[in-house]
Amino acid sequence: MALMFPRLARNFAKNGYYPTDEATLERALSALMPSDGPMYILDPCAGEGVAIAEAAHALGRDQTTVYAVEYDLERANHARQLVDHCIQGDLMDALIARQSFGLLWLNPPYGDLSKDANGTIGYDGRGRARLEKLFYQKTLPLLQYGGILIFIVPSYVLDPELVGWLTRHFTDLCIHRAVDTQFKQVVVFGRRIRQRELVGDEVKSIRARLLQIGQGELDVEELPAEWPLLPYIVPAASAEPEHFYRISMEPAQFAEEVQRLQGLWPSFEAHLGAAQQSLRPPARALSHWHLALALAAGAISGVVQSKNGRILAVKGDTHKQKSTSTEYRERDDGSIAETRILTDKFVPVIRAWDLSPDSATLGRIITIH
Repeated sequence: MALMFPRLARNFAKNGYYPTDEATLERALSALMPSDGPMYILDPCAGEGVAIAEAAHALGRDQTTVYAVEYDLERANHARQLVDHCIQGDLMDALIARQSFGLLWLNPPYGDLSKDANGTIGYDGRGRARLEKLFYQKTLPLLQYGGILIFIVPSYVLDPELVGWLTRHFTDLCIHRAVDTQFKQVVVFGRRIRQRELVGDEVKSIRARLLQIGQGELDVEELPAEWPLLPYIVPAASAEPEHFYRISMEPAQFAEEVQRLQGLWPSFEAHLGAAQQSLRPPARALSHWHLALALAAGAISGVVQSKNGRILAVKGDTHKQKSTSTEYRERDDGSIAETRILTDKFVPVIRAWDLSPDSATLGRIITIH
């Protein structure tokens, strides 16, 4: 799978990196509480990995396994020093196990999606195509039911489409303004549930509030220094993520893997299931007919030397031909009926490469009938 928005991704890798400010990070993490058991947490836009690493320490580093994805190589190398598993590459080019993470820290790149001749690339929605929405669609299935979302986006991104997604997929929704106001960010908390079919008064109320914030009609309160509500408990996982890897590789990554594995040649036979086995001799000497049949079937091949010193590299094969026969039959009315019969015929062919030093046909391909 190729990058869905390579040009835009490169621009954001250089200029659109918006790490969570320290005060917002500290206050957002105060809303979390660990559960008893192993927890797996994910940051699909990890940057240098600081935010998700701090989340792991807040939850208890010994029982938390941290996963991260980062597009930029330099930042990914830094993140690898802080997290347990890190993919360097585009999130859209990664295969990650669904419903595997108890916490999704999502601070995606901001901006409109680019378009190609077929429309907006990779976006499955009807509203304004934004990077924030694309990353939400891609990462929502990765969060387990009961898992906690921390979604950091500019307030103006909260349009009817995104608000509808949030209120259908999450309960206990809570929204606050980031401490640093430079990028007009809000922090949305929620606990994932199975998609709602019916909308109650409470859901209608939070939906109306989110829309007012998105339209700039309502000022949202800043994240409190001390979390005043019930904490969001990050659930434990029953098993570690089954898949977490990049689908394609950059040339430099491929070269690094080849160097690390020393290619396939040291274990070539093991990879292809061609481990050497001792060959058993036949029960009796093969007749000329058996030898010809084995050669034609390709079961015998290689370099052979005759008694007179002629050296040939032989390879047998068999191909199918159709033979035609015609039958004539007189009908009751005196007319002649003609029937053509096609019969499959398997024709053995043995070809040899003449390697005899003094042969007149040295280097030529010979067909043996």
